[in-house]
Amino acid sequence: MTIKKSASSNWTGDIKSGKGLINSESGALDQQPYGFNTRFEGKPGTNPEELIAAAHSACFSMALSLALTEADFVADDIKTTATVSLDEVDDGFEVSHIALNVEAKIEGISQLKFDELCLHTKQGCPISKLINAEISLTAQLKQ
Repeated sequence: MTIKKSASSNWTGDIKSGKGLINSESGALDQQPYGFNTRFEGKPGTNPEELIAAAHSACFSMALSLALTEADFVADDIKTTATVSLDEVDDGFEVSHIALNVEAKIEGISQLKFDELCLHTKQGCPISKLINAEISLTAQLKQ
């Protein structure tokens, strides 16, 4: 089985003053603005790194839920934050690191088992497999 999802972007103008719009197949992103100013200057709108972070955090939470289910646990709550680092290098920019931080409330699980499942999930999450950057993970089990 193959599932295909798509998004598109349109860019007009030069790199500094140009503007882009992002659209997703589902409509969740509809003419969402992005540009140099949203990526490097903190202006309103999105940017590729934020979208990667959103995709990775969502994928990790879902994959962890699957791992928990397979281990006979159910999470009351999983919150994953992904922080994408965009670094300037000699030949431009690169995404060099993604930090995953997961906090979860799960009845009856030990920290050891939680850590094991989180590590397995970090390695097996489809978005983790896609990304070639270093991916770190911190996992906190809430009581």
